[in-house]
Amino acid sequence: MQLSMYQASVPVFIRMLGNLIDILEKGDSHALERNIDPAVLLNARLFPDMFPLTRQVQIACDIPRRGAARLAGLQPPDTADDETGFAALIDRVRGTIEYLNGLDPEAFYDSEKRQVTLKVGGREAHFTGMLFLLNFVLPNLYFHIATTYNILRHNGVELGKRDFLGED
Repeated sequence: MQLSMYQASVPVFIRMLGNLIDILEKGDSHALERNIDPAVLLNARLFPDMFPLTRQVQIACDIPRRGAARLAGLQPPDTADDETGFAALIDRVRGTIEYLNGLDPEAFYDSEKRQVTLKVGGREAHFTGMLFLLNFVLPNLYFHIATTYNILRHNGVELGKRDFLGED
């Protein structure tokens, strides 16, 4: 059995974004239960030169949404970065999942060979679709979800490896 580009991307994105929702819900509950201003967690960083939690979640949504669009030969949709609370971030993740669920698997046909060009760090990066998925989209998705997890865990939210990996 051969794995299609759609199967290697969209279901993986949706699963990890679902896990991200669970992680964010635990962060929200933690803040409420301990009378912590949610803004403390939403603005928390692992290191001063890293993005805060809110931006990590925004990027964790942008990467698969834009990546899947490019692989499907579509113009990536833009989203405003205006979330101010856990509920708004969770809605953003749900909206990303909804977008991904609406993509036609047939649009990914031969996308492993599709040329993808984008600006990364002020320069143009060129990929084939396969390398774009494996070397850019998936690592970035995992990085930003793991960083969100780590920010919350560092701030006392009771999270474990299963929260990151999800339940089968």
